[in-house]
Amino acid sequence: MEVPSEENQMDSPKKCLRVILFPVPLQGHINPLIQLAGILYSRGFSISIIQFGFNSINPSTYPHFNFHSILPTLSETDANTGDVIAFALKLNCCCFSPFRECFSNILSDTSKGRIACLITDAAWYFTQAIADEYNIRRLAVRTTSICSFLAFAALPLLREKGYIPLEESRLEEPIPELTPCKIKDIHMIKSGNFEDIFRYVTNVVRGNRASSGLIWNTFEDLERAKIAEFSRESPAPVFPIGPFHKYCLASSSSLLEPDKSSLSWLEKQATNSVIYVSFGSLAVINEKEFQEIGWGLVNSKQPFLWVVRPGLVPGVQRLDRLLEGFLKVAGERGLVVKWAPQQAVLAHQATGGFWTHGGWNSTLESICEGVPMICQPAFGDQRVNTRYVSDVWRVGIHLENRIERGEIQRTIRRLMGSEEGEEMRGRIRSLKEKGEACLRPGGASYKSLDRLTDYISEI
Repeated sequence: MEVPSEENQMDSPKKCLRVILFPVPLQGHINPLIQLAGILYSRGFSISIIQFGFNSINPSTYPHFNFHSILPTLSETDANTGDVIAFALKLNCCCFSPFRECFSNILSDTSKGRIACLITDAAWYFTQAIADEYNIRRLAVRTTSICSFLAFAALPLLREKGYIPLEESRLEEPIPELTPCKIKDIHMIKSGNFEDIFRYVTNVVRGNRASSGLIWNTFEDLERAKIAEFSRESPAPVFPIGPFHKYCLASSSSLLEPDKSSLSWLEKQATNSVIYVSFGSLAVINEKEFQEIGWGLVNSKQPFLWVVRPGLVPGVQRLDRLLEGFLKVAGERGLVVKWAPQQAVLAHQATGGFWTHGGWNSTLESICEGVPMICQPAFGDQRVNTRYVSDVWRVGIHLENRIERGEIQRTIRRLMGSEEGEEMRGRIRSLKEKGEACLRPGGASYKSLDRLTDYISEI
């Protein structure tokens, strides 16, 4: 889908309708919200984006959007806390007043057309009260899979049934209420306070139910049963319109500068030979794990492209010193970059496998390019996503044991050089084709997007 020109925009019947979007200031949340903004812009809506003073998008990258900044009493250090829930709760408290003021100012400016709705990341549950105050409909965007959200929403029930607090001796037990998940898969959120977790879950679920609609970055052939289950329980209409990133080629909203040299290096590699390794923008590992990963890659004898971003190994300032040994042995067979243009890397014919943290954006991008995965989940939705990748869709391997070079070497060879790996490749290519079909006219996501745009226009 191409983004329309300004001239075409003026011909659109929706030219006077504005949509305001508000992403969470983390890479994995910014990307899908900006992609959604591009999708709605291509359907004729005017776009305004409210963002933070840090982890912010350069407005010049998106000249067709209007940007507004808020300055809550929150530092970049707060954003790097290891306690994700404490951070989320703090955000929802400290953003209320500055967001309300900014939102009020946007509403008072009628020169750019009528505001149709507010679309926020579902994590911004506080925005529902402000939308209600100004009598503006709010739609929530879930940046996770539906299967992982259903597990997240079930945490209070799981505590009631005795699964929480987690007991070491029960981690491998299945959870009948959340098949195919095991007890260890619900250790989803990094927080030292379980009461904070349940308070956050309650607030998010309540915000979802009070919203005027829920937009999902998923597609029917991938999560058909879960979409149906969620739709039955949701009082608000549900719009599964994903995969977002496949609608149009948008400008990058990456907070880190991708190293394009990775693409020229891939040109020199054989088809399906490279294992691409990236653990996203938030996951961290210790120095011992870093060493095991490096030697596991080298010993696999497989060409590898490894993203080692700043901060991946906390407390280690000079990662280049740790990398010297691996790269000396690997030679031209290995390339390490600080950040990569991931969608282009996954789409390259040389990329044959993706070792990922299992975040939803990365999982979807891998599925959409037909690249089987090795999943090493850390927190959040990653554990449930990984369970579905390995046990339901059967398009990847769950690296469940400790991070050890021998295990890594065997897992890479299993994915890249075995009959089992080829079967995974066949299944994920089938999902890729289904994902492409759902975006074509008459496809499930295409029709869902039609419903969404009509719904916004009629609000």
